[in-house]
Formats: sequence, structure tokens, C-alpha cells
Amino acid sequence: MKGMMIPTRPVTRPVAAVALACCVLLAGAACSADNKGPQVSPTLTSQPNSSESGTGTPESTTTATDSASGSPSASADPGGSPSAGPSPAATALSWKTYTDPAKTVSFELPEDWIAQSLTPEAGSLPGAVKVEVKDGAGKYVATLQTGLPTSAPAACPAGQSRPYVVISSVPLDIPHSDGPDTIDPRVVFRVIQGYKFFGSYGITNVVAGSDGQSCELRNRVQGPAGRGDYSFADVPAIHAFAADEKVAPAKAFDTLDLAAKYAAHGSDFANVQRMLLSLKVNS
Repeated sequence: MKGMMIPTRPVTRPVAAVALACCVLLAGAACSADNKGPQVSPTLTSQPNSSESGTGTPESTTTATDSASGSPSASADPGGSPSAGPSPAATALSWKTYTDPAKTVSFELPEDWIAQSLTPEAGSLPGAVKVEVKDGAGKYVATLQTGLPTSAPAACPAGQSRPYVVISSVPLDIPHSDGPDTIDPRVVFRVIQGYKFFGSYGITNVVAGSDGQSCELRNRVQGPAGRGDYSFADVPAIHAFAADEKVAPAKAFDTLDLAAKYAAHGSDFANVQRMLLSLKVNS
């Protein structure tokens, strides 16, 4: 069953990615507290940044905000790490709003993109929604799911975790539940280190790992009691893929610098980020 597509007038406010430069190629300096995650160089060496080490809450101190008046910038940390400038604004000139028939969720997307309602996953709660988004050329972009049953993260055996970097993290205002392993909801783009740097964008309020290391980065928000969880992402979770695993629709980069440039300068990511930030979930 397809949802209702309601055109809206164009919106041109920029949306920012946050805190890029401090994590990109600085082998000896700590990252800013605005970009919590380990420090990883393109030569496949890594160390956790000083602000995260020992906290076990990698994204908990991010402070960027989405402002209608402009794009936020990350400030340099006391150690002298460079500050990141604003990301490019979304390039799509005309946007529309998708709303499901029951009006439980809505989000904006470029006028030529397609949002198609699908059958929710088996085991989803009553009233659950699943929507697949493709761009104007029919290329997959992301999937929105609501009413997901609560699930435990994948097991992470000792010695199997990998360094990861939070390249972009922007607050998202949606209903959620709090717990010992949660943070405030964010729209994030994160990279985990394997034989390449594997990246994924999505929404989350789940703590990714400890000491800058993780086996899996989950794109999931724990919803209020009885409502189930939400996911709006390219993939439900990202991990360090093996050489014989299919990576797509997650991203793979040869260097961390390329991953950071994708978020800082890519119009595709800017449009996706604005779409994710526009998500509204009715209480």
C-alpha cells in the first residue's frame, strides 16, 4: 500500500554535518569532544581519542544543533585540533512530504525521490510502518521502519571489536526511551575500520561501543514503552565487513579522508541528512 505524497513548497535552509577535520589524518592529536569516536588514520593504525577513552559513551557529548538560520560549526578542542566548517546545504531545490496513511510518521524528501510503503518486518508491533526511499534514478537510499521489537545488540567477543569514527552527529527530536546504554537521538554518519573504512548513515540513540571500539554500529532508536524501536538508515547496522561480504548499500572508502569528504562535501549526503533530520514520529 502506498502512502500519501503531499508536495510542499521548497525549503532551502542548510543542514550541517559536524566535526570532521579533527579526526581525519591527525595521528597524534585528540579529537574534539563534538566528534566522539576513535582516531583512525588511512594507514590502518588507530587509537581512541582522549575524551572518549574509558567513558563507554561515544556519542554522548555531541553538541551540534540544526538551525534554520545557518549551519553549525564545531569548535576546536583545547588541544588545538582544527575546527570543522559547515557542510554543504542540500542541493535538491524542490521537496515534498511523505506521510503514511495512518499519519504516524512523516518526513521530507526531494521532489523526484520515491517513497514506497512496504509490508513491515515479521514480528513488528501493530501499526508498524516500513517505507523504502529511492532517488530519482531508482537507486536505493534508505529504509524507515517503526514498531520494531526490542532486540539485543550482536555479541562482541573479546578482541573482535574494531575502531570507529563518528564523522557527523546532529540532534534529532523524536519520541524515545532512555536507559543506561542510550544517548539523545542523533542523525549520524559513522565509519568502522576493517580492510577498508565502512560507513553508514542513520538515526540512533544507542551507545555504539566502549573506548572507541565496537563490533557493530546500530542505526536504531529505542522508542517509548510499548511503541517499539525506529530505524531510518541505509542499513540497520554497520560492521567491519569481510572481504567476501557484500557491502552495499553501506559505503566503503579506501581512506578515512575520503569518508570525511563524502560527509563534508557530498550533495548526496546533504540531501539524505536533511531527509533524516525531517523525520517526525507522532506520540
